[in-house]
Amino acid sequence: MAVARLDDGWIQAKQTDGGLELRLRGSWTTLDVGQIEPLLNQSTPQDQRVVLNLQEISALDTAGAWLIHRARQQWSSGGRQVRLEGASQAYRALLEAVAKHDVQCPPAPKPANPVGAVARKLGEATVGACAAARDLVSFLGLTVIATFRSIINPRRIRFVALISQMEQTGLNALPIVGLISFLVGVVLAYQGADQLARFGAQIFMVNLVAIGVLREMGILLTAIIVAGRSGSAFTAQIGTMKVNEEIDALRTIGLDPIDVLVMPRVLGLVLVMPLLTFYAALMGLLGGAVMATVALDMSLIQFARQLQDAVQVTDFWVGMIKAPFFAFVIALVGCYEGLQVSRSAESVGRQTTRSVVESIFLVIVLDAMLSVFFSVIGL
Repeated sequence: MAVARLDDGWIQAKQTDGGLELRLRGSWTTLDVGQIEPLLNQSTPQDQRVVLNLQEISALDTAGAWLIHRARQQWSSGGRQVRLEGASQAYRALLEAVAKHDVQCPPAPKPANPVGAVARKLGEATVGACAAARDLVSFLGLTVIATFRSIINPRRIRFVALISQMEQTGLNALPIVGLISFLVGVVLAYQGADQLARFGAQIFMVNLVAIGVLREMGILLTAIIVAGRSGSAFTAQIGTMKVNEEIDALRTIGLDPIDVLVMPRVLGLVLVMPLLTFYAALMGLLGGAVMATVALDMSLIQFARQLQDAVQVTDFWVGMIKAPFFAFVIALVGCYEGLQVSRSAESVGRQTTRSVVESIFLVIVLDAMLSVFFSVIGL
């Protein structure tokens, strides 16, 4: 006979003709499981038949019942036959409840394969990008249909909202667009003059500033500023309306959010972007003229004469033609991301960030495509 003594309980092992009998005594509660568990582990039987006698247990709660259940599970999994005896109806019901709600712990995860993890992340990113591109193309189709519908039936155009958007995206953007374009013209003129001075060709700094500002820098900088300023505003405004369920209210009263919210923003930005581009080109040339006057002692008349020889009308129109395309992309992405906002403030910030990043990325890609196209056709 093996006996182990607790402060208020016993585990007594007795060999019988039917196998090993373990008599459990005393209190098997939460207060005692810390002492009972190691003693129960030490009592692991070697016999094939084990009897757990609960007749002498004075108190049993869920913790004690779980110890008994776990011991039965472990011993039974080793091929032993374990049965309970002497349990009262209340104790048996408690043991059955514990057994019913026993949850097996999942196996320890295998060490991650770095190659597999990178491939999985790359695959998830690719699938997500393809799904976002598909949804954006679908939204593009809806916007184009709404645009043609508005052209055919001008009464659908909300002119008050259109004028308001033109003011916000065009007139209010003049200070920042003008300042940035002026400073870029100054930088181009200074850096160009510094490099061309090695060859004694500082006068061609005017060519560099004029071609760079009119064909590329003027429209590209304007588009980036508008994407960060107006595109993000479109997303935040529509996203906030989505959070406040105002868009659902529009649909409830029979109004199409595309007509009410998207079209004024798209048309307004498409109309003012050429004007902003023209203004940015003028400010960029002005910055170059100021730097030429300061750095090269070139008069404004000399700058204007060299500018007339350096540029052609096509250089001006190349930048202007890009403007409505860039505006359409920026407004489209801004409104699309706003409609993708879920019902949380965090989502508004996340979609606004995505709107700016995607707009700038698409503008640069489109600028590269148009530049190649104009080069191929000789413009």
